Amino acid sequence: MRKSGAVPTGRESPFDKDEIIVTKTDLKGRITYANDVFLRVSRLTPREAIGEPHSLIRHPDMPRAIFKLLWDTLESKQEIFAYVVNLASNGDHYWVFAHVTPSFDGAGNVVGYHSNRRKPDPAQIERIKPVYAQLLAEERTPTSRKEGMLSAYDRLFSMLKSQGVGYDQFVLAV
Repeated sequence: MRKSGAVPTGRESPFDKDEIIVTKTDLKGRITYANDVFLRVSRLTPREAIGEPHSLIRHPDMPRAIFKLLWDTLESKQEIFAYVVNLASNGDHYWVFAHVTPSFDGAGNVVGYHSNRRKPDPAQIERIKPVYAQLLAEERTPTSRKEGMLSAYDRLFSMLKSQGVGYDQFVLAV
């Protein structure tokens, strides 16, 4: 997996609340399409983005447990909504509210994934940050990265159960 190598700057990579970031990937998560908004906000050229893993823009403050949930959901041919903080190639960050769906061929087979992302309200970001901070702390506790991710994943669902909500209810209420 290629990493951007960017160091987080703490600066936001801006985009307008009316803009939509769009990407498509193949079954392995490699970018097959990226709209101009994605390229501009991520500070990537088409050559730098197309064919690369979408994880190229993964921010270190983003819990891996959320990506496990995303992939588990997509692999079950379901859509998912999630708050994600991404890392532009220059180290700037940008928060999105992502809607990710499987793309199907005429026979009903999943052939890739499609993601539309909008800019979340700042209050939504402030409500999700403490949840993600808890998950990140959990991920860093066990001895292995995989154990940490699985432990954080379990913690997320334990938290949701204690609140009496499912993930969809939780994320749409943030």
